[in-house]
Amino acid sequence: MRTVKRNKGAAGVDGVEVDEIDEYMRDNWALIEEQILARKYRPKPVRRKEIPKDNGGVRLLGIPCVIDRVIQQAMVQVLQPVFEPEFSDYSYGFRPGRSAEDAVRKAQEYMAEGYRHVVDLDLSKFFDTVNHDLMLTFIDARMGDKDVRRLIFEYLKCGVMNDGSFTATETGTPQGGPLSPLLSNIYLTPYDLKLEERGLRFVRYADDCNIFTKSGYASRRVKASAIRFLENRLKLKVNMDKTEARRAVGSSFLGFVFLTTKRQKNGDLGKCKPKPKKLEKFKKTLKDMTQRNCGRNIHSIVKEINAYLRGWMNYYARSSLKVYIGEIASWLRRRLRQILWKQWKTGKNRKHQLRLLGVNEIRIGTLTGAGSNSYWKMAKILGRYITNDMLERAYGLIPIEETWNELHARRMMMDRRSRTSGEQLLLGLKYD
Repeated sequence: MRTVKRNKGAAGVDGVEVDEIDEYMRDNWALIEEQILARKYRPKPVRRKEIPKDNGGVRLLGIPCVIDRVIQQAMVQVLQPVFEPEFSDYSYGFRPGRSAEDAVRKAQEYMAEGYRHVVDLDLSKFFDTVNHDLMLTFIDARMGDKDVRRLIFEYLKCGVMNDGSFTATETGTPQGGPLSPLLSNIYLTPYDLKLEERGLRFVRYADDCNIFTKSGYASRRVKASAIRFLENRLKLKVNMDKTEARRAVGSSFLGFVFLTTKRQKNGDLGKCKPKPKKLEKFKKTLKDMTQRNCGRNIHSIVKEINAYLRGWMNYYARSSLKVYIGEIASWLRRRLRQILWKQWKTGKNRKHQLRLLGVNEIRIGTLTGAGSNSYWKMAKILGRYITNDMLERAYGLIPIEETWNELHARRMMMDRRSRTSGEQLLLGLKYD
């Protein structure tokens, strides 16, 4: 229950919020427990929510009721140790101690080893097309507990509520509940094992899978066989418009675009950067957070910006973005100065604030005269008085460039340590 409360999230079809779960459990758990033990418990339908995607489409999210999230989380904590030993070493999604960062690094390691062609497979609506019979077959092969199996079956078949209309679920495992990520890994494990059996280099994160080869011919052959297995054996639908066999340079994986495939002279793996749409979304989000008419306290704005920047930079820290980050930091600080000038509002208050900054009276008269309501222009001028250091000390903005450089340096050190000891000796490099 603590995990569900920590993850927060929206209410399901019953309207019970996460912060109400303690009271709900006190009032209802005895009956729910009795129903589960008697094999009579029926979960409520999930609430359908559409999440916009970068490509203009939508991702269908299924939000279970909070009590069902608690039950699913308890099931995951029991099932994870059972199935985890069966999962492939090259599967990184939704697994303890593994991350998207690890998956991207592994992909770059393959390219640095000479696997310069890639099969980029795209599954069409994977979570909505999982075959229930196959899923239960894979579960039965590993687990003999019929009570837990029955609960899994009930959650697969619980249905969806969308604007008051109920739809039965004949296929799929809705995204949004704690159980779905684990079920997705169970379902795709036979595919992982097939790739391992053939000795292929691959990386999978949930339904995103890249297979690396040394030649274009091999990538085309692997693409055809992978599609056959996924569609015939696992009854999934491959998106042929987005699935391709190509050179690794210019390909993308988990939001990154690979710019080079060779290990650098200093030991770094090949260069990469975020996809253009990710960069556009990054700047747009910061722009939305720093609207000068937002009517919010500058400290709360900065706090929100800091949280977003830290999360984004942590994820993309292995990218070659030093110049871009410097430009974004300068642009963002100017937008914050623009907000301050706007919030000072009157000429009297602006003069007062400028005096506090140590600006002399003659200069104050110039700054608060004609043109002082050109906010973007004034924000640039304010840079002389509200320095970068002041934005950090007085308003709490993180030192953006320094934070980026530190995070990027850590990622590069990890890449260098992934080099084999033989390579280190050849290059005369020594690491702790």
